[in-house]
Amino acid sequence: MIAVRISMKATHEPLKRTPVVLRLDADGSETPPVLTDRAGIASFDLPPTSGTILVSGVERYEGRLDGEIPIELWSITQSERDSRGLPGEFPAGSNAYPSMTTRAVQVGARAILTDSEGYLVDPSDWSEDFARALADQEGLVLTEEHWEVIRFLRARFAHKGIQATVRDMILHFRNVWGRERGSNRYLHQIFPRGGPQKQGNRLAGLLRTKGEH
Repeated sequence: MIAVRISMKATHEPLKRTPVVLRLDADGSETPPVLTDRAGIASFDLPPTSGTILVSGVERYEGRLDGEIPIELWSITQSERDSRGLPGEFPAGSNAYPSMTTRAVQVGARAILTDSEGYLVDPSDWSEDFARALADQEGLVLTEEHWEVIRFLRARFAHKGIQATVRDMILHFRNVWGRERGSNRYLHQIFPRGGPQKQGNRLAGLLRTKGEH
C-alpha cells in the first residue's frame, strides 16, 4: 500500500479532494487520479516501487514510493518551481505560529526573524550574508568546507524537494573530500552545534528536519 498525505506547510491543514497521480518508473505508466480524503490522504493499492508523485498535475516528489509519503505545500496554487525551491529562491512564506518564540539576526540593515534555535521563519529571507551573520552568532568561522556543505544542502533540497540526511552528506563528501574528512565524525567536528543536519540546515536556510524538537 502506498499512501500520499498532502497538507499545508504553514498550518499543517490537510488538503481534501485533491487529485494525486503516481507515475511509475518501471514503465512510465500513470495511475488514475485518486482524490485525497478528509485527512488529506490518497491511497494506492500497489507494492513498493519507484516513481513520481503528481499533485493536481504538478510533480511534487520523486523517489521511493513505499508506505506513507508526506508532501507539504506552501500554497494550493504554487508552481512546481516553488514546490522544490532553488538555491537562493526558496518559497516565500512565514512559518510563524501564534506562540512561536522568535529572535532576530541582524543582516545589514535588516533584522531577519528565526525561531528560538536559529531556523529561518521565512526561507526566502536566506542569503549568504544571513549565513555569515548566523554563524557569527553561533561562534562559527565559516571556511570553504562549510560553504561546500551549505551549497550541497541547498542544491539537494532544490533538486529533491527534501532535506539531505547525514548519510547523504557522508556519501557525497567521502567522494569529494576523501574518507577521513568525508565522515560523520568530521562533519560533526566542523558543525559543532548540532552537526551538519541541524547547524548545517540552519545556516543553509532550511527548516528543522522531521522529528527534531
